Amino acid sequence: MSPAAKLRALLQSDEFLRMPCCFDGMSAKLVERAGYPLTFMSGFSVSAARGGMPDTGLLSYGEMVDQGRSICQATNLPVIGDGDTGYGNALNVKRTVQGYAQSGFAGIMIEDQISPKRCGHTKGKSTVEFDEACMRIQAAVDARKEGADILIMARTDAREARGMDEALKRMRAFEEIGADILFLEAPQSREEMQLFCDEIRGPKMANLVEQGKTPVLPPEELQAMGFKIAAYPLTLMLSAMKAMEQALEDLKSNRHPENLASFEHLQDVIGFPDYYAAEEKYKVS
Repeated sequence: MSPAAKLRALLQSDEFLRMPCCFDGMSAKLVERAGYPLTFMSGFSVSAARGGMPDTGLLSYGEMVDQGRSICQATNLPVIGDGDTGYGNALNVKRTVQGYAQSGFAGIMIEDQISPKRCGHTKGKSTVEFDEACMRIQAAVDARKEGADILIMARTDAREARGMDEALKRMRAFEEIGADILFLEAPQSREEMQLFCDEIRGPKMANLVEQGKTPVLPPEELQAMGFKIAAYPLTLMLSAMKAMEQALEDLKSNRHPENLASFEHLQDVIGFPDYYAAEEKYKVS
């Protein structure tokens, strides 16, 4: 099955999909080894890990698709990629969708923020007008119809910028255009999350940012509301950051860090045993 076909099958299943988000090949491998069915390339985490920069549109299309290619090559899971605003006009959106499909992504998220965009749970967001928002999703869907083997996740940030009514209006329009997954960013209460699920058909994603604007609800409650996917965009980045900071403090205090993974486990995760086996197969006496 192609990555897109794998993702489509997951959406059609009865399974509620918990989706930890990755930012590089290693984190993608760990998500797969832990038994999750899919992952998402978090733009926030890629910006932090690759550039040490805030998620404010500073990384280019080329940098994002390059990071995504490495992630998709590292895992057999279907990966949804953060495509931001599509990096320009309708033709840029189509090129972005096509490029992500060619890099191995199963899905791509396109949003309606004004460029340069920013993390949906930080200040200063603004969105394009309704018609331009729809144009972006139409271009993405057209790229899929024209042969890009990839699913389209349509996101709106209009809840904060323009109000809940406008956000729901955009979600309905994106669904009608043909988006495969609907994502209303940063609803601010259980009631708003339930309203989204009640008003919008099709597979819906909840984005659960720790200390963000949306309540971090348990999976069973999200499923009962009507969500299909629960995304955890920063959980791995936050846990890695805390562990690294603690290790650095330990070393500075002349203590060797505790609770480290073993060297053997690290080698196993990144593929040394498979490499050694292949090396032996092609060994020349």
